[in-house]
Amino acid sequence: MDFMSDSLTDDRLIRSFNVVDDYNREGLNIDVDLSMPARRVIQSLERLVKWRGKPKAIRCDNGPEYISQALRDWTQSTGIEIKYIQPGKPTQNAYIERFNRTVRQECLDLHLFDSVEQAQNLTTQWLWVYNNERPHFAIGGIPPRAKVA
Repeated sequence: MDFMSDSLTDDRLIRSFNVVDDYNREGLNIDVDLSMPARRVIQSLERLVKWRGKPKAIRCDNGPEYISQALRDWTQSTGIEIKYIQPGKPTQNAYIERFNRTVRQECLDLHLFDSVEQAQNLTTQWLWVYNNERPHFAIGGIPPRAKVA
């Protein structure tokens, strides 16, 4: 999991909370808002656990939301291991970094967003295409959902 930043047309900053499955490179989540405190991250992760089941581990950097006591308490209570990468070593979380680059190039850089809702809707639509139609050469030229099937 990782964060990205962008801005609305009125220059307010927005953040997206992105989660990708290391196994099949499926984008599991792009959650967009003006801010993403630890509690919001936990809510997103809880939705993912209900939808996809509990992962054994989550890999992330050492951002303040990820090292917060609230997130550590949640992962401990759910039995999910949190794997922190070394500071300054984004290659240790290469799949999400590659996903973020694709989100930036194929979605965020192509649109001007007037509202958080518009950004959320467009990223959700893009994520569906990414997972269901777009071929991924790292997994044999098929979309991530085809690998799961």
